[in-house]
Parts: sequence; C-alpha cells; structure tokens
Amino acid sequence: MKRACVISVLPFLACMTVQADVATVGGLSCEQARWHPLHFKPAAETASDDQCLVCHAEVLENIVRAESPAGVKASEARAWYETLDTYEGEQETFHRRHLVTDFATRVMDLKCNTCHQGNDPREETAMSHAGGDPTLTQRKHVDPNICLMCHGQFPYQNMGVPGPWLQHGEAFQNNCLLCHAAFRTERHNVNYLKPQAIEDVAKEKQDVCFGCHGGRPWYRISYPYARHPWPGMAKEVPEWAKGRPAESEARFLVGVTKPAAPTATPAPQPEAKSPTQGEQK
Repeated sequence: MKRACVISVLPFLACMTVQADVATVGGLSCEQARWHPLHFKPAAETASDDQCLVCHAEVLENIVRAESPAGVKASEARAWYETLDTYEGEQETFHRRHLVTDFATRVMDLKCNTCHQGNDPREETAMSHAGGDPTLTQRKHVDPNICLMCHGQFPYQNMGVPGPWLQHGEAFQNNCLLCHAAFRTERHNVNYLKPQAIEDVAKEKQDVCFGCHGGRPWYRISYPYARHPWPGMAKEVPEWAKGRPAESEARFLVGVTKPAAPTATPAPQPEAKSPTQGEQK
C-alpha cells in the first residue's frame, strides 16, 4: 500500500519540478536564474535589495500565520528570545524581523548582501570532493560569523563582570553605558547598523545593548569584535584581545564615514617673565 502511494505521487512531484523549471521571472527560467551574475562575486557584493527581491520577494511577503495547524495562536506563543526589548511587536518571519520591522529599520541597515554573498551553485556541499573549497559560503546560506556578530554569548569574563548579565546586571543598574560611556566608545560604525540611533535607543531601553550582545545567543561563544581605537584607549592590549584587528571587515566599512579624530588640546605654556636684573647681567 505504501509503495503504491509513493508511485502515485511521483508523477505529481515530477510535474511540479517541470513547472518550476519553466516558470520565468524577467524572461529567465528558474534554471537560468541560478546562474545569473548576481549570484556570484563580484556582482553579489554590490547587488541592491531591489535586484534580489525581483526573484526573492516572498521573503518579505510571507507572514506568520495567526494560528498554527495544531491550533497554537501566534499571539500567545513566546520564545525565550522574544522577552527583551529588541524583539517587540507581533510575531514575524526571519527576514522581516531583520529587514522591515520598526526596530530593525530604526537601528539597523541590513541589506540582502550583508548576509548573502553568493557562491557557486555547482557546490551543494563545500567539501563534496577533494578539490572542494573549504571557504565556500553555501548558496542561500550565510557565513555563521555574520549571525555570531549579533547572536553570540555575553563575554562577561572580558569585562570584569562577575558572571552572566542576567545574574549580575542589576549591580550595574542594568545599564551598559554606565561603563561604556568611557570605554570602547567607538562602536557600531559599520554599514549594516545606525550608530547614533543605537545610542539613542539604548538610553531609552535598558535591554537594547544586551539584546544584541548576549540576550539572544544562538552560539556558545562571543564574537571577537575588532577593537576600533577610542580616545583614551590604553596602549597595553589585554590578553583576551591580542590578535584582534583594529578595524572591521573591509566590506562593512564601504560608505561608512569615520568619526573625526579627537583634536589634541595643546598643553598650556608658562607665561613669559621679564628677566631680573641679575639675569640681565
């Protein structure tokens, strides 16, 4: 009986495959579109969102169901990562949460190619053969380091905090800016974030900093951020920071206006005194 069912479904699946292959967007078939230059570097690095959404519009058009097939209402379902201020509003899909929600548009400037850098579609698995490229980013997949930048663990060991922020944050008034108003003040100057907006929101909502720096960790490690020099930065590099770059990845700095270097205040000079009679002699 099971075998008969499988056999009866095969023609239907084959039909679906044929329909998908002949469906055209902008005059290209699905198979032709897979080889479009936008899916490869260098075009993928400069592709606009509008260009990507010609074929991938569904990532923003599809919305969360009001109720699951099992009867669970979206309005009543909340996960651990939805408890902070950084996850506000109604339930949203992954791409909409990162691109078009109120919070995302206020503090982030993510683009499709911030995460998706394209790859060779001939390689479904990077190391499928001896000549495979171990640095290959899978098609439709994302380099995990991109996710880690906002979804890593809170590195309390590096900051002198006695333990996880959820346990010890109250000792610091749950306010990251209590310390970071003076330390590591050059931050968020990358093209996928809105630096000033982040600073403004962080003053309104205490969870904002922690929300992206340990509040929603999908990884067991923290991201090794570049240490952009800031005014008053100590010359000695801490042990945990040795080997870290002094600047973010080059592609994240495209179009970024670097903050002006602080102007050094000249040291006051002693007032000139008239020579005494002895000095004149």
